[in-house]
Amino acid sequence: MAVIHHTTITPTKVELLTAWLPTRPWYRGAPDAPVLTKSGGFRLDDPEGEVGIEFMVATDTSTPEPTAYLIPLTYRGAPLEGAEDALVGTMQHGVLGKRWAYDGCHDPVLVAELLSLIEGKAQAMAQSISDTPDREVTRSYEGEPFSPQDFTPRPTDDEQGTHLPAPHGTILHLHRVLRPVPENMPLPEQGALGHVAGGWPGPDGTRLRAVFMRLDTH
Repeated sequence: MAVIHHTTITPTKVELLTAWLPTRPWYRGAPDAPVLTKSGGFRLDDPEGEVGIEFMVATDTSTPEPTAYLIPLTYRGAPLEGAEDALVGTMQHGVLGKRWAYDGCHDPVLVAELLSLIEGKAQAMAQSISDTPDREVTRSYEGEPFSPQDFTPRPTDDEQGTHLPAPHGTILHLHRVLRPVPENMPLPEQGALGHVAGGWPGPDGTRLRAVFMRLDTH
């Protein structure tokens, strides 16, 4: 179980992402820098208790139409070998000390737990409360059992998002730019082999939902 520490982080996660987001091919904001707000998301627990796993929804208001991004992150107490290109930045945690923040699509711990979530073997947890499931996160999967522990992630990014080859000849598409709908409207794209969806509060206080990722065959 991940313990959520309510403490200081320097620089903040939003400050790290403000510098990192414009380097991504799927970034849609202003050319100088996004204006970010942490809007929502969820966490997964690392069974070993070593790696923090967060799926953050961050809203950028640098353009006339706000854009919500899905940003999977992992937090480690030491560098992840071979993942230098996936480093978002380092920060000083008030309880845990120096932490290395990575684009989680490159982190095998996050990918293993994400595949377990899709399959229904892992539980989405509340983003800011310890030991509390996030019941708003939904998932589906129709396929063979995964064996994610031995899986090495090899993601690619383009203007459409992040694409992660997965077991059994499937590919996981992460919707980095989210397409929200009001919570009382049906979600699109649930005809895939599998999916994960979630919600967050919109700028006007309404509850929004979107498909975060979908699993398809090649």
